[in-house]
Amino acid sequence: MSSVPMDTAPVPAAPQSLGPTRTAAFEARLAKRYRQERNFRLIGLSAVIFSVAVLVFLLGTMLLNGIGGFQRAELAVSVDFPATGISGDATSLTAPTAMQTLEMQGLPEIVFGLAEEQLGADAAAQLSPEAWRDVAAALAADPSLIQRTRVFHLPTSSALASGLQGEGAAEMQALAKRLADAGKLARNWDWGFLSRSDATSPQAVGIWGALKGSILTMLVTLVLAFPVGVLSALYLEEYAPRNRWTDIIEVSINNLAAVPSIIFGLLGLAVFLSVFPNLRSAPIIGGMTLALMTMPVIVISGRNAIKAVPPSIRDGALAIGASPVQVVFHHVLPLALPGMLTGTIIGMARALGETAPLLLIGMRAFVATPPDGFTSPATVLPMQIFLWSDEIDRGFVERTSAAIIVLLVFLLAMNGLAIYLRNKFEKRW
Repeated sequence: MSSVPMDTAPVPAAPQSLGPTRTAAFEARLAKRYRQERNFRLIGLSAVIFSVAVLVFLLGTMLLNGIGGFQRAELAVSVDFPATGISGDATSLTAPTAMQTLEMQGLPEIVFGLAEEQLGADAAAQLSPEAWRDVAAALAADPSLIQRTRVFHLPTSSALASGLQGEGAAEMQALAKRLADAGKLARNWDWGFLSRSDATSPQAVGIWGALKGSILTMLVTLVLAFPVGVLSALYLEEYAPRNRWTDIIEVSINNLAAVPSIIFGLLGLAVFLSVFPNLRSAPIIGGMTLALMTMPVIVISGRNAIKAVPPSIRDGALAIGASPVQVVFHHVLPLALPGMLTGTIIGMARALGETAPLLLIGMRAFVATPPDGFTSPATVLPMQIFLWSDEIDRGFVERTSAAIIVLLVFLLAMNGLAIYLRNKFEKRW
């Protein structure tokens, strides 16, 4: 048998490259793809920067205008109570009828007379007609003032307040300048804005009545919408049979989530006010109306949260002997609750800013006193902002911006609490 010499053995061929040939056309296409990716990233970054800039501009504008809304023009008037002849003790000055008692003793005339004596007739004429109530409130808070002298900073008229800001009639600007130079007129921080209710003058308005109405309305909305929405989501996902009626219910819920809010106001007007005609503009009616609007959002988010729970959780619970009800309420619901709270946050935030449904049930009324309960006449923050923005007096512009700041703070506080509860109940698997 002949053998092949070692030096004549066949040489293996060199391996061929599997990649594409880097031709000029290939390099051009590659550069174009990289350029498109860079452009897309720049467009996305530009969109984010533009959104942040708009948000900063909006918040900055609200803050700049709103800071003035937390202030008011005030005249300094010294009151020597022993010399006025006003009488009273701790019991009478703190009684519910103290305001009427002081008014009968002539406190409004005394305050106006002291202002005229110290500031002049033209300046005293620009004192707010309700300024004496600040003096009466101070006496009720500290009855020992009846034996002392104190300087009160009392609200002025809107005309003098505008003059202090360099606006309005020339004579008012001159009067404001003279009083400001004498140290008798200044814009001071108005803490009473957070404790008073609506009024006809921007110098006397407050936000507490609308804020309390919003709190009561949101409590009714949450109490009604959250449990009903969660239980509806549990039934549709865990118990409802898969048939035509269930499909109709699911489609109806999805459609209700997209219905304009004013439709729910018409529903509240036709149903709730027909049953309870004496509760017009009450927080309980507003809360029930907003609950109808919020419930579909909670149901949809709740169903999605339940679907996200792994089937192994259910199988494991059934394997160790848990009943179907125990599986749902001991295992599925706790794991789905954070997602349900997310939907609740979205729904409540939308309800807090609504005005159209509440217009139809009468919550745009002028409410000068804070509501005493869920059945008292009330308004809400968005409605109060809407009413003030429609006023001609420029003083209401600053008050409107200040009310918007209060609304945003209330919204952040409410959402922050909901996010805290969501994180607290969140469980990992």
